Amino acid sequence: MSAVSRLQDLALSESGFVFDPSSGATYTANRTGLLIIYALREGLSRSAVVARLRQNFRCPGADLESDVGEFSRLLVQQGLLPPEFSLDGEAPAQTAQVAQTGQAGVAAERT
Repeated sequence: MSAVSRLQDLALSESGFVFDPSSGATYTANRTGLLIIYALREGLSRSAVVARLRQNFRCPGADLESDVGEFSRLLVQQGLLPPEFSLDGEAPAQTAQVAQTGQAGVAAERT
């Protein structure tokens, strides 16, 4: 199963509820996290995801490049993307730590 098809299977709500029907796991994501998931579903590159974030949230000074990378590593860590997944050649971190809610508005947690 490809990374995009795995993300396509997720049930997403506007309130940030994320349900993985293959595992039964549920997660929460804020608006930024949801936007990243939707963009990854479309197969967008890191630069296109960053451009979409800048357009939607009007945050020109934010370090969105690293935030997108961090969130994609979190999705890998949670098993929502395959371990070999990368954006623009970035290798996923082997021991990535779970993003905390306060970090640049990108968060997801398994419930």
